[in-house]
Amino acid sequence: MDFLEGMLQRDKDEFTRICNRLLANCFVCRKNETSRRDFYFILQHREKFSGYLSVLGYRLEINEEYGVVQLTNPQNYNRYNMKLFESILLLILRILYDEKKRELSASDEVIVNMGDIHEKFLSLKIRDKMMDKTTLRNAVSTMRRFQLVEVLDRELANEDSRLIVYDSILMAVRVEDIRQAYEKLENYRKGGRENEETDESEAD
Repeated sequence: MDFLEGMLQRDKDEFTRICNRLLANCFVCRKNETSRRDFYFILQHREKFSGYLSVLGYRLEINEEYGVVQLTNPQNYNRYNMKLFESILLLILRILYDEKKRELSASDEVIVNMGDIHEKFLSLKIRDKMMDKTTLRNAVSTMRRFQLVEVLDRELANEDSRLIVYDSILMAVRVEDIRQAYEKLENYRKGGRENEETDESEAD
């Protein structure tokens, strides 16, 4: 790889590892302790990352204000098709993020608990009862895989179990007006397919 000429071998190894991480997880977040170093490494070598990934058909988007790197594919290849409840959880997290962020300073982490999610789900009358524990746990696992949330308390069955919602949610659900998220949830309330792919999500 000629464009890596001049890099130390350890940096080449890091480059390869981080490229694979982006391809698998779509997002890298500065606020995530496990990926903070990767975020700054990408900033340092952004032209090399953009050049290499563009050859594969991907676009690297860096938002330094949010502290988020996102990998997208203009041709929509390798797009992750979310299940219905994953799509619903994604939109609920985006709404809760917006509500919580209004009460915080720019640097504060947005933390929601499972009770917040249950309350929002039921208040929107998407279904008569909350999704079952296994479905919810799997949906949260998907959000965590894409670095949209981090789990602070392992037992998600408890109402007070907490999640950090990362700023990457703003890039995963790109709505100019939060009402658009509510409108999408209203469509789900009226009935949706079990393998719905959200048009807001950029999970490649």
